[in-house]
Amino acid sequence: MTDDEVLAEFRAADALLEGHFILSSGLRSSRYLQCARVLMDPRRGARLAEALAERIPAELRNRISAVVSPAMGGVIAGHEMARALGVEAMFVERPTGAFELRRGFRLEQGQEVLMMEDVVTTGLSSREAIKAIEAAGGRVIAGAALVDRSNGAADIGVPFFPLIRLDVPTYEADALPPELAAIPAIKPGSRAAA
Repeated sequence: MTDDEVLAEFRAADALLEGHFILSSGLRSSRYLQCARVLMDPRRGARLAEALAERIPAELRNRISAVVSPAMGGVIAGHEMARALGVEAMFVERPTGAFELRRGFRLEQGQEVLMMEDVVTTGLSSREAIKAIEAAGGRVIAGAALVDRSNGAADIGVPFFPLIRLDVPTYEADALPPELAAIPAIKPGSRAAA
């Protein structure tokens, strides 16, 4: 799947938004990909996950025995990726502020895991999820995301495979360009700004 085909999937789902957005990281942006909308259609989610699974080198892909995602945004993306890989899907969540594996999910000591996100902007949530997966006994051998908004700058500590990389500038709230500052900001994501 080419970048244009990936973006066409987002456009078809009305998931490519333009305006003034507050990202989960607290940074601001003029474009936002709403992964929840693109994943509303299970067939579309399956197509995207299958295309992403193909981008993971076979030597890594064949070792993955579980996919673990951060809740909330990564749950559906992770489930679709697990389906594409033919392995189990689990998620970590933040009941007390830090990610942890709950709900009876278990990883064997040293079990090789793919950490799957919907969107990576700074990589902070990915690193936090990886830390929780490792605390639960898993060994994260790769990370993946539908969208890398970091312009390739996010370092999550393991090989990282996004379906698409977007070169969309982000700004601190106190350093907005005038055209963005003139538009009311909205927060379309799933957690409070950092």
